[in-house]
Amino acid sequence: MPDHTPTDAHDADEAQTSSMNEENPPTVPEGIAVRDMARVKYEPRASNEVLIITGYSGAGRTGAARALEDLDWYVVDNLPPTMLPALVGMMSNDPAAGVHRLAVGVDVRSRTFFRTLDATLEQLKGAGIAYRVIFLEASPETLVRRYESNRRPHPLQGAGTLMDGIKAEMRLLAPLRRAADEVIDTSTMSVHDLTRRIRDIVAGEERPLQVTVESFGFKHGLPLDADHVVDVRFLKNPYWVDELRHLTGKDQAVADYVLSQPGARDFALGYADLLAPMLSGYLAELKPFVTIAVGCTGGKHRSVASSEAIAERLRSHGYTVRVMHRDIGRD
Repeated sequence: MPDHTPTDAHDADEAQTSSMNEENPPTVPEGIAVRDMARVKYEPRASNEVLIITGYSGAGRTGAARALEDLDWYVVDNLPPTMLPALVGMMSNDPAAGVHRLAVGVDVRSRTFFRTLDATLEQLKGAGIAYRVIFLEASPETLVRRYESNRRPHPLQGAGTLMDGIKAEMRLLAPLRRAADEVIDTSTMSVHDLTRRIRDIVAGEERPLQVTVESFGFKHGLPLDADHVVDVRFLKNPYWVDELRHLTGKDQAVADYVLSQPGARDFALGYADLLAPMLSGYLAELKPFVTIAVGCTGGKHRSVASSEAIAERLRSHGYTVRVMHRDIGRD
C-alpha cells in the first residue's frame, strides 16, 4: 500500500518517538539468558488421564479415592462440575513435574451444581479431553445398613426417610449410570476388594514393594514401625575389641569380624531367604511398605553389619531394598 503520509509528518513522528524514548527508557533489561531463552514446549503426554468418580452416596467413593491416592493420582472430592474444565486445564504436559493423572469425585453433595455435570462432560468431550467415568453402586439394603452404621442423613433425604433419599438419588443418577465406563457394585465388597478393583481399572497399576532394613540399638528402643524384628545380640560384640570400637558395621573390618563368626553369615542370609517368599504377600494385602528391624545393644556394630548382609541378599531375590541405620551415630 502506498504511503500517503507527508514527509514532514514522518520527520515529526520520528522526532516525537525519539523524544519519548529518551523520556521513557526501557524498563525491562535485555540480554538476560534465562529471560531471552525460548520457552520449552512439551508435547501432550499420552499418560495424562482423567477419571470421574461418581455413584450412589454410601457406595464407596471415599475408598475408591483413597485407592487412587495410594497409586499417586491427584484426587479432588466433591468438586462442582462447572469447575472441572478449569481443573483439567491445569494438568501439566511437563514430563518432569505436574499433575498427569487426575481423579475427581462428583456427586449429589454438590447440590444444584450437580445438575451441570452432563453439560460439563459434553464440554470436555467437545474440547477433545479424554476421560472415564467410574460409577459406584450398592443395593438399597446395603446402603441402608451403611447409613445406619454411621448415623448420617442421606444428602437427598430432606424431610423424608432414608429410603426416600436413596430412591431419589437412584432416579437422578440413572442416566449417568448408563453412560458410565465402569460400574462397580460394592454391596459385597470389602475395602480391600474395592481397592483391588480400582487398581485393575487403572491398567493394573501397582506400587512396587518397598523393603526397608533398619538397624537399631535395643538400649534406644524398638523402631515403632517395624514389621519384623531380629535380635543379633547372640553374636560377639566388636565394641569390646579396642581397634574396632570406634568403627561401625559399615567398616569392612567390623563387618568381617561380625559375619565371620560361626553361623553369623548363614543366619543373615538364611533369614533373608526365609523372608523372600512371603514378602510378595504384603502387596497382595495392599501393604506396599515393609520394615525389617535388626537390633543389637547399641545399634552401631552387629546390627549394622547384619542389616547390610540381609539387604544385599533380598536384593538378589529381586526386591527393592533400602538400608537405614537409626542409631549408628549415637553413644
